[in-house]
Amino acid sequence: MDQTILYLLIIFAISFGLTMLALIDIILKDFGSIKTKIIWHFVAIVPIVGWLIYLLFGYRKGQRKKPA
Repeated sequence: MDQTILYLLIIFAISFGLTMLALIDIILKDFGSIKTKIIWHFVAIVPIVGWLIYLLFGYRKGQRKKPA
């Protein structure tokens, strides 16, 4: 029982970390419109699989912003 809880906590911690990385990547990219960027934010915060959906479908859609 204790190991099951530990494994679940590890899975949730990894998922949380990857979600944060996806959100940071979305913030740093330009998707052409604010509406698209907001949609990707909502997709990325879906528990457990949101970051995976963003990685598979949205990661290459945006372009990195150029420093001023």
